Amino acid sequence: MTMDLLEVALIGIVAIVAVNVIAPKIRIAAPLLLVLLGIGISFLPMVAPVEIEPEWILGGVLPPLLYSAAVNMPTMDFRRDLRTISAYSVLLVIASAVVIGYVMSRLVPGIDLATGIALGAILSPTDAVATSIVKRAGVSSRLTTVLEGESLLNDASALVLLRSATAATALLSAREIAGDFLWAVVVAVGIGLVIGKLNLAVRARIPHTTSSVAISLVVPFVAYIPAEHLNASGLVAAVVAGLVTGHGSPSRLRPQDRLTTEAVWQTLEMLLESAIFLLMGLELYGLVLEVHEEHGSIQTALWLAALGTVMVIVLRAAFVAPSLWLLARRGRRNPKTRARIAAIKDRLDAGDLSPPTRRPGTDKAEHEARVSARSAQLSTYLTRQIADLDYLSAQAFGWREGIVLVWAGMRGAVTLAAAQSLPADTPQRASLILIAFFVAAGTLLVQGGTLGWLVRLLGLARTEPDEHQEKLHELRRELSDVAAERLSDNSLTKPDGTAFSPLAVDWALKIISSLAAADDQHTAEGTNLHSERGQLRLALIELQREELLRIRDLGTYPSSVLEDTLTQLDADQLSLELRTNP
Repeated sequence: MTMDLLEVALIGIVAIVAVNVIAPKIRIAAPLLLVLLGIGISFLPMVAPVEIEPEWILGGVLPPLLYSAAVNMPTMDFRRDLRTISAYSVLLVIASAVVIGYVMSRLVPGIDLATGIALGAILSPTDAVATSIVKRAGVSSRLTTVLEGESLLNDASALVLLRSATAATALLSAREIAGDFLWAVVVAVGIGLVIGKLNLAVRARIPHTTSSVAISLVVPFVAYIPAEHLNASGLVAAVVAGLVTGHGSPSRLRPQDRLTTEAVWQTLEMLLESAIFLLMGLELYGLVLEVHEEHGSIQTALWLAALGTVMVIVLRAAFVAPSLWLLARRGRRNPKTRARIAAIKDRLDAGDLSPPTRRPGTDKAEHEARVSARSAQLSTYLTRQIADLDYLSAQAFGWREGIVLVWAGMRGAVTLAAAQSLPADTPQRASLILIAFFVAAGTLLVQGGTLGWLVRLLGLARTEPDEHQEKLHELRRELSDVAAERLSDNSLTKPDGTAFSPLAVDWALKIISSLAAADDQHTAEGTNLHSERGQLRLALIELQREELLRIRDLGTYPSSVLEDTLTQLDADQLSLELRTNP
């Protein structure tokens, strides 16, 4: 039995890798191919019906997936669109669940309103596969952030609502259901904050990269488990822990820890995400058999799923349209707001604002230091507000982005796993699960299969990287200027507090100057020549690596010397690739 399970796992991993390699070449998202592959395999005569315990998905797969996505989420962009993301991931989920629940309770025999709302909650969360499709299509970073942020949070909000709706069959009041929802979110946020900060504090004190990576693998479950025990949302806790970790990692963790952790998590994320789509397809045959055993109708499930699909799209469109109007209305006020904030900042920087009065008995120097610190904090806050307004204005949403937001709302594996978590005594349980499958599979295949084409049709695909490159070089220049300034005033010291020697300082200044000159040369020469120079340097590194391997075969140098040299060549190549293809 163990060997059979091992063989299945090995075959599954090989299939997942093969599909992920083939999918980009035929311009089809890998999750879509995996669902189709799973459906095809499920109907083979030698394949037994597949049924996965929903807890394996909800408690074993989703926490690390959502945690990983949250770690990689730009917290700055997430904060800028938090209101929009919250509206889509909470208000839209609730509205969809209630409307779909009412309609389904009228159409599906034997189910009450609470069960209908439970089905609506199951059909409400969107899938993160839309994010990978629009990223590959090259849409604006803001559109990607909203879609990714929505998929992060609406899984959790839908599952909390599902639990509340299931509990409503026990005749709980609306106030109790709302209180349960609020408790689940607030407690989960608190646990996620604590676990995220604790994760950074512990890993910052671990000197070994492998141990640090190992700790990162348990963090989503350390956040998930206590939240679930307290009847809160473990998924929200995992997401918050991921956001805290992603925001704090650059300042708390070593570069080698971050790079290694990212590589490990990318592999894990690919395997887990692909596995749930493959399993989703594999479960179809078993679901059909279960419906037949309950004397249900496949045709009825199909047309109800079609109705559910139309409803989730229409409800999403009805929600996106007014949200875009509100964003546009707010955007029209942005120029005046920006001018007002910029004027305040200019006065603050010029010292024209009256400082607070010194309290009696307060030392003058202490008062001035406190005023200076507060002024610096206020200046930072105002600068951030101006940057936020510039970002929102530069990437404003219009009707084309609205169409993508609506069409990107496909459902996925979470919908099926949530449906399978319905209590065993739920009326028409097998039919409800099959409806959820048809909605998830249908939206994945139809909307997911055409989303990339729609982005290109609307002209939202960005093919010119010039603006990004200009900003990249501008930021590098700013960082170089700060480094050169600190070197020139001798404010940098060694770990023991002693000053660096003049020779070391001169050498560092030359390095900074040469890097800045290289960036300026790149800007002047253009992207093509810069790319060609990078390719030439990579070819030289590869030539050196081949010669190193030839020398290794001769055995004329110690193995330790050969390993150190190979490590240096690999590091040079990684650094060059990052600078050539940021």
